[in-house]
Amino acid sequence: VRLVESGGGLVQAGGSLRLSCKVSGFSLDYYAIGWFRQGAGKEREGVACISSSEGPTNYADSVKGRFTISKDSAEKTVYLQMNSLKSEDTGTYYCATTGERLDASGHYYCDFFEMDIWGQGTPVTVSS
Repeated sequence: VRLVESGGGLVQAGGSLRLSCKVSGFSLDYYAIGWFRQGAGKEREGVACISSSEGPTNYADSVKGRFTISKDSAEKTVYLQMNSLKSEDTGTYYCATTGERLDASGHYYCDFFEMDIWGQGTPVTVSS
């Protein structure tokens, strides 16, 4: 079981990057995946996650409207499209398996908890 991130780099403020998280050893149809980031001197925070079946998504308020998470189950890859990047988006980005909660209508949705398996991270630097 493994997660490998790629796609990080240096970009100017206002620019875009697309991160990829390639998984192996399990199916994205049965596991939710989240993207997390950690800036220098900051705690690691959840950025976005995508649920297992049907793929409902969840975003941190700080990235709503700018970041989009998606997945290609056949390619076993989860993507994070990051637009309108800001200097405060700088940090190392990690993907991880996450837990899922049950909503009132009986559907599962991902959330930033029970992160069991992590990738090694990919650095993102946004210059202002």
